[in-house]
Amino acid sequence: QVQLVESGGGLVQAGGSLRLSCAASGRTFSSDMGWFRQAPGKEREFVATINWSGSRTYYADSVKGRFTISRDNAKNTVYLQMNSLRPEDTAVYYCAANTGCTYNYWGQGTQVTVSS
Repeated sequence: QVQLVESGGGLVQAGGSLRLSCAASGRTFSSDMGWFRQAPGKEREFVATINWSGSRTYYADSVKGRFTISRDNAKNTVYLQMNSLRPEDTAVYYCAANTGCTYNYWGQGTQVTVSS
């Protein structure tokens, strides 16, 4: 069983930064991990993913160059550093673990609000 708990969300002005954390319990050290987000009235969308070793990352075009995903397997934690935030980044951000062929474990989400 895997449990994921996100933290680090909040209110920030446009151009500011936030770092989200996702603390994982259970067998996630060999799992790909990802961040997703869902804005009001919109479907959940992919943000970034990182493989089990941290050697490969992939980003949505909308965040490339501004967001950085990383992980510390010793701490069972995945991070999302978000810089140059824009109002359109406002959403609930979710951490997810892929322990098989799909993202099958999800956190409860953390709210990020970017004011203009």
